[in-house]
Amino acid sequence: MDEPEREQRVSGQRVWGGRLLAVDVDRVRLADGSEAVREVVRHPGAVVVVALDREGRILLVSQFRYAVGRTLLELPAGTLGDGEEPLACARRELAEETSSAAERWTALARFYSAPGFCDEQLHCFLAEDLSPAPGRADADERIEVVPISLDRALELIDGGEIRDAKSVAGLLLAARRLNRA
Repeated sequence: MDEPEREQRVSGQRVWGGRLLAVDVDRVRLADGSEAVREVVRHPGAVVVVALDREGRILLVSQFRYAVGRTLLELPAGTLGDGEEPLACARRELAEETSSAAERWTALARFYSAPGFCDEQLHCFLAEDLSPAPGRADADERIEVVPISLDRALELIDGGEIRDAKSVAGLLLAARRLNRA
């Protein structure tokens, strides 16, 4: 659904840039002619993988997330490299985080993580027919693989134990796809 642009950038400034993201502060002109300020986190995009093993379990990863100060149960995911295609990134992240490779890949959806302040777009994939593959998490990641049934994962969403938005979205998309199959 494409809409005509409602806000026009008048000016802007990159106020911070790091290895993963940048922050821009832009002045925009609204449709009525007034102006406003928009703070935007710029992100290269990412992938999220719903990996279904041969026993029918979803591979989740447990890892501490500094930003929220707690360990979260999530789907394998990662940031796109410069010029990297989403499927290639998904294959890489699955291997790095779960030491698995998938025979079959299905694109489930693309969605924005938090469009009120961030332009990150996530590419969600279903990965099936898993087999062991060489892979190692990034040096600064401490990841534990947690295989559970899709039904149990959905219960954990309902109980508030899976609270990561990309994981909630990915699991619900996969449940819908798998129930339709």
